[in-house]
Amino acid sequence: MKLNFKKTGLVIAISAALLLTVAFVAFSQGPQGGPPHRGGDFRGGRGPGGDGLGPLGRDLNLTDEQKAQIKTIRENFEAGTKDLHEQMRALHEKEGDPFSGTFNEAEVRSAAEARAKIDVELAVAHAKMMSQIGAVLTAEQKTQLASRRHERRPPPPPPADND
Repeated sequence: MKLNFKKTGLVIAISAALLLTVAFVAFSQGPQGGPPHRGGDFRGGRGPGGDGLGPLGRDLNLTDEQKAQIKTIRENFEAGTKDLHEQMRALHEKEGDPFSGTFNEAEVRSAAEARAKIDVELAVAHAKMMSQIGAVLTAEQKTQLASRRHERRPPPPPPADND
């Protein structure tokens, strides 16, 4: 039996590439096998025994009363913004195919403005919810939360060199 070094080398190279690809995908999935946690999501932590408050509930040592109040605030937010989310979904479904070859600037502009108005309302509702949650927290918890938010913030970009 005669070995062909070109074919053997090709098989080894393909096998190594496949192995590296599998390793890259496995390590990029994070420690739990899912996407990496982004933090700051109040909906997180709903697994077995979770309170639905994610890092907020774990890190701030919330009382049961605070947890209940925040849960009510969040549920009211979700109920209050349901129509806005449905409107946004309807606008997205109504959008035409951008690759169809026809372009109606007035129609695109009108749809974009409608989505922008909904985005504004959602941002205001979210800020209101956060303000209500802030009112539930103690001064110490607010300080803890502010320091955590400051730690996660990326550094500002360096000033532009205007020479």
